[in-house]
Amino acid sequence: MNRNDLRRVDLNLLIVFETLMHERSVTRAAEKLFLGQPAISAALARLRSLFDDPLFVRTGRSMEPTARANEIFGLLSPALDSISTAVSRATDFDPATSKAVFRIGLSDDVEFALLPPLLRRLRAEAPGVVLVIRRANYLLMPNLLASGEISVGVSYTDELPANAKRKVLRRSKPRLLRADSVPGNIALDDFCARPHALVSFAGDLSGFIDEELEKLDRKRRVVLAVPQFNGLGTLLSGTDILATVPDYTAAALTAAGGLRAEDLPLDSRTFELHMCWRGAQDNDPAERWLRSRIQMFCGDPDSLA
Repeated sequence: MNRNDLRRVDLNLLIVFETLMHERSVTRAAEKLFLGQPAISAALARLRSLFDDPLFVRTGRSMEPTARANEIFGLLSPALDSISTAVSRATDFDPATSKAVFRIGLSDDVEFALLPPLLRRLRAEAPGVVLVIRRANYLLMPNLLASGEISVGVSYTDELPANAKRKVLRRSKPRLLRADSVPGNIALDDFCARPHALVSFAGDLSGFIDEELEKLDRKRRVVLAVPQFNGLGTLLSGTDILATVPDYTAAALTAAGGLRAEDLPLDSRTFELHMCWRGAQDNDPAERWLRSRIQMFCGDPDSLA
């Protein structure tokens, strides 16, 4: 196919194809693109005619791509990224007048402790923009970025899509939270004897602290696991339960009163909090502005270097 032949290709069809590759479902693709299922089905029929291939074969409740579809996707995805980059570079961005919609993935600790000051800054600079916050963590982040459901995310991350970019925002040290009035810092023996609360998205009853304690041949008792940090202060109030949280989360929780924070009675490693974003939007003026504000209000001074 030469460049003139491209005139008969509807770019919207390629967007539908990319979404189907991510979602493997006509229903979910329709929801993602805010279209009706008949429109997606019609687009799929046109795609099959265009590429002379079934593209997707139904397997149970899922639509599995053919070998040809995987080949096309491997070539198409970076091409669409390049188109997106070319268009975004030609677009000016004025925060004061923009009505852009930003879709951001945040882990629960970041949403609770770091989003409020970021939101205040964004509202002051860009009162017309809209923020859509999605819950993200190291398990959810790769697919949220790859599918375009978010353009940028802040969380601890592991593996990311090949075209994603990542930057260390801050190095966090864990802090111990307590609501009791017993004076002095807690010693290791008391730390192990006291009941503990754990914030766990997956409902786990152990975490990195238990790994560190195991190295010392010690254990602790986790009596409460909750899925989010909001409300943790209320839960600890009036009890002898301890909680270990990131330092920036501890600062937000103690600011509300009723809790105090101290260093752990054992050595613990620091953790990197990352900002990651879609490579296709690396040079988008609006996204670059957003990332600069995230870096300023969610990062530590080292991240500004």
